[in-house]
This record gives sequence, C-alpha cells and structure tokens, in this order.
Amino acid sequence: MHRLVVFVMAESAWVKKGEKGESVKPLQSAPHYFGASIPQQFVIGREREFVLRSYPPNVFLVEVRREVDDIFSSSTFQLREELTKKCHRLVRKYRGDVVLSEEYAIGIIDHYDGDPEQFLERADAMACFLKSEPLSLDEKEVSYTLESQIKYAKDDLVIIDWDGALVFEPTGQIEPIVELIELANYQLLRYRMLDADLDKRLQRVGKLVRTSTPKRALSWNREMNTAFEEVIHLRVQSIAEFDAIDRDIKMIGDWYYARLYDLAGRKYKFAEWRRSIKEKLESLEGVYGIISENFSVSKFHYFEMVQIILFFFLQLGWFVLILLELYGLLWR
Repeated sequence: MHRLVVFVMAESAWVKKGEKGESVKPLQSAPHYFGASIPQQFVIGREREFVLRSYPPNVFLVEVRREVDDIFSSSTFQLREELTKKCHRLVRKYRGDVVLSEEYAIGIIDHYDGDPEQFLERADAMACFLKSEPLSLDEKEVSYTLESQIKYAKDDLVIIDWDGALVFEPTGQIEPIVELIELANYQLLRYRMLDADLDKRLQRVGKLVRTSTPKRALSWNREMNTAFEEVIHLRVQSIAEFDAIDRDIKMIGDWYYARLYDLAGRKYKFAEWRRSIKEKLESLEGVYGIISENFSVSKFHYFEMVQIILFFFLQLGWFVLILLELYGLLWR
C-alpha cells in the first residue's frame, strides 16, 4: 500500500494552542522519554481531510494524507501539486505568511515483503519524487539524491531530500518518523524566520543612520537603545530555543530517531543556517556598537557647540547690562 503525506507550515500571527496531539509511540527501541523530549504539535481543527496543527507560539501547520495506487506515478505527482496548493490556500486563510513557509511531501510504502532495496529498480522515479521534479534526472543526480538514507532494521528504509522523503516501513507504523520529519522542517522554518527578522533589523539600522540629525539626537538615541536591547533579547532567546531543540533531540541518544533527525539536519543545512544567523547577530551588534560610539562623539560635539553658543549669549547679556548701567549714569 502507498500513502502520500503533504504538509505546509508557515509563520502565522494566528496560532492558538488547541488540543495536544496523541502521544507517538516509536516502533524502534527508544528511551521512555522519547515523546516528552521533542516539541509538541497541537491540533487546532479540521477542514474536511485537512488537519490544522500548530507549534506554538507562531507556526501554523496544514497536513493532508491520501492513499494512492503508485507513489511514483505521474498522477500522484499531480495530486501532490493539487494538495500542496490547497494547503497553501488554508495557510493564507489563517493569516499565514506564504513567503515564510515550508512545503513538503512524504511517500509511504508499507506492508511489503522482503527488503526495501527491491524498489531501487525505480531509482529515477524515487529521485524525482524526492526533488518534486517531473523531468528525468541524470544518473549522478539520482545516485546523489538517494545517498541521504538511513536504515534501522533489515526491512525498513528512510530517504530524505530537500522537498520530500520516502519511508519504507513494512509494519505501517510511520507516525514517529513523520513527526520527526515535520520537526526538522519546523526547525528549518524557525531558522528562516530568525534570518528574515535579522534582515529587517539591519534595514532598520540603515534607516536610523539616514535619519540621524543633531536636532533629533535625544529621540534617535532612545530608538537606538531600544533597538539594541531588542537585539540582545533576540540573541539570548534564539540561542536558548535552538539549543533546547538540539538538546532535547540529543536526549534520545545515538539511536535511530536522533540519527534520523541529524540526517535531515544535514540535508537542510542546519549548520550553515546557524553560522549565517550567528554572523548576522554579531554584525548587527557590531554595527550598533560603532553607531553608538560615533553618535556619542557627535553628541558630545553637539552639546559642546550648544554650550559655546549659550556662553556667547551669556556674555552678550552681561555686555548689554553694562551698557545699560553706563547709559543710566550718563543721564543722571
């Protein structure tokens, strides 16, 4: 039997907690704390066959599943496209950000006899599904795509790529695998959300620099201090959240699910995302530091000039008083 799982997750201001999803019982031998060690999905509701879920506080997820005759057929490819579009429509309906979103498809092949390697006879079709590509791929590209795989038992197999995954599981118990793949996409989306937020803050710095004038020095200084405090808070929060997910996954140990998540993380380039975000945070802090330092110097010169002008008017006032006294003495 073949099944198709399609989901789209996106950043959304409209996210309510809903009901906690059912606890997933892993098929493989995993520690008893498996279910408690990963971020939980919450079921918000349903629209026909589409399940609405959330990762609080700001990630919205739409998932749909269909049984198909052949997961690698052209009709399944068209069905995948149609279901993805419908998921995106629901994301927009619930005020999700279509730009900051991740779409993904998982092909499930279960209740078969023998080793899953028997399906490698259709390696080209498998690679096309993983890449969501209707065109035939080069042999080297097919081979490279199918390299990202993991086995636990002799008769199971999971292959992961950027746009899709294939899960071969003879027992049909695939829920923990689906949940971990969704979790990896959630982590990727969080990296993208933070990266976009940092880009906005860099643009804000540029705007502050362009609008800085001596006349609005005090208000500009307040804006700069507020922005810098937000960056510090963002850095602390992002480090805490992302380290928490990685730490919780590592609690599973060097077992199947930890290795599966690590495989997805390598495919989605988590290390590169972390490095890029860290560099942007450091650059942003450096820019704020340089601007604040230069502003302090310019502010010092500004107030020094104000002091000189005030001193000039003070001397002018004394000079006027002296003239008035002399004028009074002359007219007595």
